[in-house]
Amino acid sequence: MGILVRIKAGILLGSILGIAAVAGLFPVQAQEASLTVNFGGNLGPMKINRFSLGQGGASPESMFADRTAEIRTLRPRVVRLFVQEYFDLLPQPGKYHFATLDASVDAILKTGATPLLCIVFKPKVLFPRIDTSLVEPTRWKDWESLVSALVRHYRQRNGAGWYWEVGNEWDMESGGGTPYHMTPAQYTRFYEHTVRAIREADATARVGGPALAYFTSPILPALLAFSAQNHLPLDFVSWHGYQEDPQWYRKSLEAIRAQLRAYPSLRPELVIDEWNMAPSEGSTDPRRQPAFIVETTFQMLEGGIDLACYYHIRDYPFDAEAFAKFFPPQYTAEQARFWDRRPVYLGLFDLQNHVRPAYFVFRLLERLTGDRVAVTATSSTVHGLASHDASLNTFSILVWNYSDKAATVSLRLQKIPAKLTVQPYRLDATGASDDDLARLRPQPVQSLSPGETSLALHLEPWGITMLSLEKE
Repeated sequence: MGILVRIKAGILLGSILGIAAVAGLFPVQAQEASLTVNFGGNLGPMKINRFSLGQGGASPESMFADRTAEIRTLRPRVVRLFVQEYFDLLPQPGKYHFATLDASVDAILKTGATPLLCIVFKPKVLFPRIDTSLVEPTRWKDWESLVSALVRHYRQRNGAGWYWEVGNEWDMESGGGTPYHMTPAQYTRFYEHTVRAIREADATARVGGPALAYFTSPILPALLAFSAQNHLPLDFVSWHGYQEDPQWYRKSLEAIRAQLRAYPSLRPELVIDEWNMAPSEGSTDPRRQPAFIVETTFQMLEGGIDLACYYHIRDYPFDAEAFAKFFPPQYTAEQARFWDRRPVYLGLFDLQNHVRPAYFVFRLLERLTGDRVAVTATSSTVHGLASHDASLNTFSILVWNYSDKAATVSLRLQKIPAKLTVQPYRLDATGASDDDLARLRPQPVQSLSPGETSLALHLEPWGITMLSLEKE
């Protein structure tokens, strides 16, 4: 009984102290951190555009066509798109229809990105019943003709060398929102037929998969072994992550790279082409998701990622009636509950097409152009990235606090090459404006002399600051 009383008393005291801290009665001690930026430490090209974007298969409409200018400012290397059955590519035997898909592809091209088209369509002509376990067409020849016609259409219309991905989360029973669920043997057979058809239409196309929900799925080792043994092209290996720990992404890269060591003939790009927080986590604190994005980007960069696609560009109204035309009822209901009945914070733009804080994080990341500059940190939660863009004669330093505790940061700048003007920006993740300057708030300008100096930064919980440094 005495222990129980002490526990209850401790809970009560903790609650009082917590309320007092929130009310400002007691100061909350900020953590201290140190970052060192060595302007002479050139680490080679940053290639920040490897951190790209994707859009889910929610509609046959061009879901972000009215946001192409905003997306173009983020300069994604690729934009991934589900080629879902909505697009009705094979309405009748031998008759192809690409006009509906053309509009979505055109929107991608207007952003300046290369399309990464994910093959998940399932024409009723070749798959006569609605069943995720029905994974092979009635005639492989007709399937291959359709795939080749699709790839050839865009090669002739828009150019060659696009990314073509075979499958999406087919290691899940629900197919990850697409109407397939496969065993490893089924996937490798499907992959073989599909990539041969793609390459027949475009010899320069980049092919890959399997876009796993779980990177530990047996589908991946089966694909690696099958591709190596049969000399099949495998230009990229892809998987997904909706994990709360940013280091998970780095660890998944290490795990995939370890599997590839057994197949020296395979040299695929490593691609995480869907990633985000668990969908409902954005409700806890609007500042957390932006900090998660930049910390996860940092961990993927450190892990040697080749390409990543944030999921996704825009949340979009779910049409259960249209989905049910090619998806089993139980999984259609699951999708409807997810998109319409739960808090979802995935898109850079919300259902009403308003800008979310995540968009402005990508606006900051996009500025890390040119060569990467060395940054070292003493903290496990306060990190930084820096770059030098010789064409703009500009240095950029991004600093963030992936913690629910404020941080006082000593930013040490070494080997400053010339007199520089420093323009800091602070991300306001809680504001309501869509204006860049209201969300990326300019701070007082400073000047730096050549040599070495230190700057003091205060970062709120989950806080993000960027410094743009130009020669005077």
